[in-house]
This record gives sequence, structure tokens and C-alpha cells, in this order.
Amino acid sequence: MSAEILKVEKGSIAEEIGLEPGDKIISVNGEKFTDTLEYRFLISEEYIDLEIETRDGENVICEIEKEEYEDLGIEFLNPLIDKPRSCKNKCIFCFIDQLPKGLREPLYFKDDDTRLSFLNGNYVTLTNIDDKEIDKIIKIRLSPINISVHTTEDELRCFMLNNRFAGGILEKIKKLTDNGITVNCQVVLVKGVNDKEHLVKTVKDLSSFYPYMHSLSVVPIGITDYREGLFKVDEFTKEDANEIIETVTSMQEEFLEKYGSRIVYLADEFYIMSDYELPSSEVYEDFPQIENGVGMMSSFLEEAYNALLNKKDKKTKKTMVTGELAYPYFLKLKEKIEKRFPSVTLNVVKGINKLFGSKITVTGLLCGRDIISALEGVDIGDNLLLSVDTLRAEGDLFLDDMTVCEMECILNTKILFNSINGEDFIEKLFS
Repeated sequence: MSAEILKVEKGSIAEEIGLEPGDKIISVNGEKFTDTLEYRFLISEEYIDLEIETRDGENVICEIEKEEYEDLGIEFLNPLIDKPRSCKNKCIFCFIDQLPKGLREPLYFKDDDTRLSFLNGNYVTLTNIDDKEIDKIIKIRLSPINISVHTTEDELRCFMLNNRFAGGILEKIKKLTDNGITVNCQVVLVKGVNDKEHLVKTVKDLSSFYPYMHSLSVVPIGITDYREGLFKVDEFTKEDANEIIETVTSMQEEFLEKYGSRIVYLADEFYIMSDYELPSSEVYEDFPQIENGVGMMSSFLEEAYNALLNKKDKKTKKTMVTGELAYPYFLKLKEKIEKRFPSVTLNVVKGINKLFGSKITVTGLLCGRDIISALEGVDIGDNLLLSVDTLRAEGDLFLDDMTVCEMECILNTKILFNSINGEDFIEKLFS
């Protein structure tokens, strides 16, 4: 395995010793590496030997003396260097197994790679690694790691992940946390499977690893229209959500008194489908899993309302499209904005998910055609506001491969993409 160089920074050590794009690093101090994380650990020493294969095919050894932890100034063609590790499980709740046919190929790839967990925040089950790999995580201080736990009961976990080797998750987490590795955990809750007493056991088991078990999110299973042949699951009802909130809130209060942190947090969906109001921002503490839809709406609204305090009335008319889940909250935000700023018009349009089905109600899973369909007959005004979550990471394609340019041409408008930060949304609205 070798790491091909994409770019060499000007004035760097790499440039000084003559490295060029196309050269490959074979080893550091005689040790092979499989990703940039391990590479950075190996080059942290003051004295290192780089084994290089030049783009002309020549093998050379470069002896380097530098400051401890000083970077060499190299960007690799592929940060992972080898291929991402695919998932060996067949989880009963897997969202990828519920995708319709015809989407772009990368959307069907199931990763279960601890390196992507560290680099991108992906969740991993730890069923894909052995003790040697865990030792490597500890050695190179790969922290934090996001772990999909779902249940701490071995037999139940093997069933949920459909993998007879899925047990022993508590032992793996203990080894990581005992060695100072921070973990954030996740439970995808499936009605009648890992809820009720199973959820209570899982939360209490994991809380024992605090503070290195920094946070635990509980999120409901996502159900698309494409579950034919898969494990039969039921939707959570309002009554279910009420019970789950009461159970988790009780444990939050217990943990807050015992540890000084609530530790466990519920996804926004549970509050929205229940009789309960969204919790205040302080309940989510440092928002450890906001990217997982946990506390996102509370944080967004607080940021938006605070941003409005510094705004002056300005004539503008914009339209936004949101998923069904957040729609009622944006209607309330619209009312407050237009009441305070008479010259501002904000059209809030509900997007119905036709790609995955009506049970999928989050904004980030609306495809380009869903958005265009929702805007039929709507006077958009100056601009269309969309969440950047509707695009892939590169910021150019919607889930159905429609480009931003194509949508702008069809709608004859300029699209402004806002982050999940409420202040950014207000800035885009008033821009």
C-alpha cells in the first residue's frame, strides 16, 4: 500500500526535500500506514525516514530532522489511501436497504470505517474491526469515535444487526474509554424491538463510561416506501413519543445530578410528534450530536431569534422549502419575522418527499424534483432559500442528481443555501 501525493505546499519540508505530485510514500520509519491519520501519527517524531517511490519509479530514502509534530506539507490524492471498509451487517433498520433504485452508485455504499468516523463523523458498529484495530485506534489517539450501539444486550444486538459477531460491544467501548478514547454513541430506536426496558438498560450501561462516553443520541428508525422483503417495522405514535420522552427525561435528571451532564439526548422527531414542546437550548448542553438531528431545531430557532434583534426592516421577498417535520416551526418563525418587519415577506413551502415516501419528513432528504414540485404555482420572489443539507458534500448535486444550476434554470431564480445555523438563515433572508 502506498500513498500518492496530490499536492506539495510551497515552502514546506516536502518541497525542500524535492517531493512532487505523483510521488508515493511507501513507509515512515519502516512502518506502513493505511490512512492519513496513521501517517500523521508516524511523522510526529523529530527524526523520520521516508521511503519514497518517485513518479519515475525510483525508490529512495529521505532522512528528515524537524520539529516534533511539524507537518511535512503533503496533501494525498486519497485521504484514506486504501478503500473505505464496507459494512458486514444487515441491520433490520438500515436506511440504505430502503433506497429506491436508480440513484447514483455511491448512495448505496454502506461504510463501517472508524477512520471515516473520525474524519467525517460517520457512525460505526465496531463489528468490522478486531482487537488489533482497536489497539491501533488507541495507539494513534483516534478520538472521538462515533459508535452505533442500538442495544447493549448481545443477543438483541446480534439480531438487530443480523450479525452473529455483533455482541461484546460493551467490552469494546470499555477498552476504548479505559484508554482515554472519547466516544459518542447512537441508538436507532425500533418500536417493539429495542425500546422500553431495553432502551433503559442500554442508556444506563453506556452512562457508566462517562465522561469518555461523551454523549448518546436516541433517534427513530427512518421508514421509506421501499421496505418490501425487509423486517416489518411500525411507526412510533404520539403516545409512544410521550412515553419515550418521559423515560429519557427522567434519566437525564438522574445523570445531571450524578455526573453534571444529561449524557443522553433525543432526536427532534420525538418532541415534534409528541405533546411536548421542544426543549430549550440549555438541555442539549454543548450540542454534541446536532448533526444527527438532536437539538437542531432548538438551536436554529434560538440563533434566528437572536439574529433578528440586530436587523432593520428591509423590503425583500423570499421563499423557502422545508420538510414536513420542521414546517410548523418555520411558520411560527415567519409570523414573528413579518410582524416585526412589515417589509419582509417569507413564503414557507412544505416539501412532500415523493422520492422516499411520505414517512420521510426531514428537509435534508428532499430531492430536486420534490422541491420543484412543491414550488409549482408559487411566486418565489427575490430568491429561493434552501438548506445546504439538501446537497451532497461537494455542494453541487441533489439526491436525484439534479444540479443547482439546473434547478435555478427551471425555477428562473437564484438559490441561496443556508447552513443549519439560524443566524446564517436570517443573514440570507435579509441579504
